Amino acid sequence: MTLALRYAVRSDVGLLREGNEDSAYAGPRLLAVADGMGGHAAGEVASAVAIDVLTALDEDLPASELLDALADAVARANQKLHDLVAANPSIGGMGTTLTAMLWSGTRVALCHIGDSRAYLLSGGELQQITHDHTLVQSLVDDGRISPDEAATHPQRSLLLRALDGSNDVEPDLSLREAQLGDRYLLCSDGLSGVVSEPVLHRTLATVAEPDDAVRKLIDLAIQGGGPDNITCIVADVVDSATAVRPPSEVSVLAGAASNGNGRHAMRSETTAGRTVLTQTAPQAAIVIAHDDPVPRAAGGPALDDAELEAPARRRLPIVKSLVALLLILIIGAGYAGWRYTQTQYYVGADAGHVAIFRGINQTLAGLKLSSIYRRTEIPLAAVPVTDQGPIRATISATSLARAQSIVGNIRSDFQTCQNANKSFQAFQQKQSDYTKALDAYKKKHHQTTAAPVRNKAGKVVATPPTKPAGTAPTIPSNCPTASAAAGTGTAP
Repeated sequence: MTLALRYAVRSDVGLLREGNEDSAYAGPRLLAVADGMGGHAAGEVASAVAIDVLTALDEDLPASELLDALADAVARANQKLHDLVAANPSIGGMGTTLTAMLWSGTRVALCHIGDSRAYLLSGGELQQITHDHTLVQSLVDDGRISPDEAATHPQRSLLLRALDGSNDVEPDLSLREAQLGDRYLLCSDGLSGVVSEPVLHRTLATVAEPDDAVRKLIDLAIQGGGPDNITCIVADVVDSATAVRPPSEVSVLAGAASNGNGRHAMRSETTAGRTVLTQTAPQAAIVIAHDDPVPRAAGGPALDDAELEAPARRRLPIVKSLVALLLILIIGAGYAGWRYTQTQYYVGADAGHVAIFRGINQTLAGLKLSSIYRRTEIPLAAVPVTDQGPIRATISATSLARAQSIVGNIRSDFQTCQNANKSFQAFQQKQSDYTKALDAYKKKHHQTTAAPVRNKAGKVVATPPTKPAGTAPTIPSNCPTASAAAGTGTAP
């Protein structure tokens, strides 16, 4: 049995956006969805660049190389975005999510960063196989809000991770085993943020053909108001030898990645015009300059069954539009502020050890604006006492390199104190050993002084132990004593 994919992909600008910042690719061995962000800062360029780099992976690779191939491609895409911004600072601030799957036989590698999603329908059960890198998901993970509260949280679109060329990218990577009959859905949050999971489940389980399924899913998102670009891929795992319908062989680009004329894919008022944002065969991403001021919109609430019966809305009332715009501006400003904090670092203490933190040492609306970047092996109680206070109060650093330099100085002072304490302890041990040996000598020979023992002829028959030479080493006055620094544990 030889497994293969039968797939379909579509992208729609939705009802509120003027341009499509989503990009997608579906090929015999590679599926990928990218949701660009940045509005005038070229979100559609970011998503198209990510997809353009990944398309080179749509070839026959050994299963053992899948994860490395995806990781390398993501790093290349991130570097390409960095180079684009360096060459044209006006597009700084752009970024994209990325969810991709790469096949080799029965093995499939999954790469994920951001809040686009991948779902698996297998054995009649639907499960989300990616984990959102969003602020609200982190709050759910910490038990601070419920999943229901997350669906309507005002900061539900605030990303904690994205592909933007400004930082080292950290995608989630995993390897799975594909099964005959599995159905996969990859989508941007323009779908998953509007259509509830039960409705996704029912649609994927009842609409047989992938192309019909993607059309239906996009229609459902449009019925929900279409507040964002909508992109989805549906792929079925089939047996290439026995499948009633043959597996797909033509590679397809969708959304911004397929917009070969270098302009936005504009919103159309007709259903036909709305769903033709695809073209076959991969093309190089086109870097464009434009003045689209619309930032990435927040996802809407999930549809329930009753709402699915509502007719598609082509226009929202002016008041709702103004409220939506205000929310977009607030969220955009919040995201920009959060992104700024993630370029800042400071040195502080965690679990009794010196640590580097990413962010700023502040709390906003109950949310801590920093996280541990790296905890060192340096016990706080063992560093000079003059350093302990500033570390507890935190030492600001304008960059990771500066934070590492501060830790380097702390480590040097810590090592100086460690060496001084070790030398002093070694001297004390020698003195203690000498005292014990001298006491034993006196007791054995019934002496009261440290004098040699002589026989009646005056010959020396025993000599006392030699006293250690030198004086006690000096410990710097700002170094904690060995007892004070003891019992601090080790860093994990």
